[in-house]
Amino acid sequence: MFNRFAALILAACVALPATAQTLIKESAFWESEVAKGQMDPAAQRIPETPLIVDLEAKGRTFGTQGGTLRTMVTRSKDVRQMVVYGYARLVGYDEKYRLKPDILRDYEVEDRRIFTLHLRPGHRWSDGALFTSADFEYWWEHVAQNPELSPNGPPEVMRVGEEFGTMSFPDPYTVVVSFPRPNPNFLQMLAQAAPPFIFRPSHYLKQFHVNFNTVEEMEAMIDAKRVRSWAPLHNKMDNMYQFDNAALPTLQPWVVASGTSSRQLFIRNPYFHRVDARGTQLPYIDVVEMGIVGSGLVAAKSNAGESDLQARGLDFRDVSILKKGEQDGAPYRTFLWSNGAASQIAIYPNLNFTDPVWSEVIRDARFRRALSLGIDRRMINRALYFGLGKEGGMTALAASPFFEPDNLTKWAIYNPELANNMLDEMGLTERTASGIRLLPDGRPMEFVIETAGERQEVENALAIITDTWRDLGIKLIMRPLDRDILRNRVFSGVTMAAVWFGWDNGIPQPFTPPSYLAPTDQVFFAWPKWGQHYQTHGAAGEPIDLPAAQRLMDLSKAWQGTSIEEERTKIWREMLDIHADQQFGIGILSEAPQPVVVSDRLRNVPEKGKWAWDPGAHFGVHRVDEFYFSDDEQIAQVSK
Repeated sequence: MFNRFAALILAACVALPATAQTLIKESAFWESEVAKGQMDPAAQRIPETPLIVDLEAKGRTFGTQGGTLRTMVTRSKDVRQMVVYGYARLVGYDEKYRLKPDILRDYEVEDRRIFTLHLRPGHRWSDGALFTSADFEYWWEHVAQNPELSPNGPPEVMRVGEEFGTMSFPDPYTVVVSFPRPNPNFLQMLAQAAPPFIFRPSHYLKQFHVNFNTVEEMEAMIDAKRVRSWAPLHNKMDNMYQFDNAALPTLQPWVVASGTSSRQLFIRNPYFHRVDARGTQLPYIDVVEMGIVGSGLVAAKSNAGESDLQARGLDFRDVSILKKGEQDGAPYRTFLWSNGAASQIAIYPNLNFTDPVWSEVIRDARFRRALSLGIDRRMINRALYFGLGKEGGMTALAASPFFEPDNLTKWAIYNPELANNMLDEMGLTERTASGIRLLPDGRPMEFVIETAGERQEVENALAIITDTWRDLGIKLIMRPLDRDILRNRVFSGVTMAAVWFGWDNGIPQPFTPPSYLAPTDQVFFAWPKWGQHYQTHGAAGEPIDLPAAQRLMDLSKAWQGTSIEEERTKIWREMLDIHADQQFGIGILSEAPQPVVVSDRLRNVPEKGKWAWDPGAHFGVHRVDEFYFSDDEQIAQVSK
């Protein structure tokens, strides 16, 4: 024990800057457990080569451990946001959106197809078990390739086109992932907000796997958990992203502690791998309390000072009440972060809608262009965002090198006369007595847009669009639904159109895979069936049967086949041009600021940040584990 303790201290001191060669500090949170011998000291809990965080290089201040951070979500299943906000990834984006090793000590890339992943010796799961290549091997051999757990075969992260990659495990701290041809998506996928976990806590999950247990043991557990067979049992316990199984070990900065229907508690991971340059193990904050409240209560509770860090559940319309709360002495600040989504609100006509008559109309690009031309974006911007949004269709944002003003405005300048002419050209000239156009089969043109019912700004925008589309002879019917119901209806093809955000990544770079612009995923609501067909390799969904969509797929494949920046840039530009012309997703406006409520006592939160799902993981890229509480006003000024 003494030799290992000495070795860990020496290793940590060598890794730390010369000015901070101190012992790893024990947290007060775990002090009693350590004193009782129930837990090793902090110096023995961190990896031999921890990730040393350079706070000063980020312009941040050193913090102290302690405190409870309060935040809110609107659904019980959204406790998974702790995996998003915690943002512990094999590799992750830094604040400048550069990929860096995180859980990994290092990685090497050969020919863009062989990825050698080096783990941190001594890194442990949250229950103290060693994290080694055996955890990757378990996932690869017994989960990804098990037909009962993975009926469609290994997931997308282990595929390049129609071919599979392989994994090998030279030693306990090395994993080699090899692909038959270049796979430029691999590292970016590992850094996603909802990452593909290519490892599992094997020491925990083996007890639920048929390969490691007797038939009698498995049957007893199946009966106890009331599931049909061993596979649902394993899936129920293997929920690393859902984050609702307190017994499942994790590598995130906080672990599940306890919960009720209205509150979930998370406590600091005693084995977390990040340490500041003064030898303090991160996260600084001991406990995260996640309240589960109704969606309409987030702004009011934030205004009342009941949240220390809040953005989810807040819209731009809430800024005025939040600012007023500040002025009235509420103990928080309201930051306005830029929004990284390609569009704040986007309408997705479903090209895979099951109604054959409507489907033929929706697939005509003139119809989608007319819908876009019939939206008065300036009115929406002024009414909902005080003119602070950028009006236009869905395309790359101005911060991206691929931004083109023409793509922003194409078919996106309010022009009801041109829109009516387009609809007339389609032969949709017959109307009801009240002026609503008729479909080819004689039904009135009632265009149903389904929403998740979570954002008031969406419903307000659609109310304005209802009036301007009526001038086109189209009756807009808005149908709010539960988010999960909406998604399932879209995926099954029974939704005519849906509204959601634009592309998560509105600031693509030449190295950004453009797969999300092609029909590769059902979550792009314009082509769910094509996305399913790609994701399941033909087992579900429908093959692409629209030339412009097929061209996007071909271009996405071409991007993966080249490493030449000029060629990748050319591909990106063509794909963005196609989207602007075809209006597969009808953007309304972008870059409306995202309000972020921050406690007066919370430090290291950037006053100017970016709120983006991918890349960025919302708060994740800003490293919540580096936030801390302090009453020092001088530090507060520095942190800004």
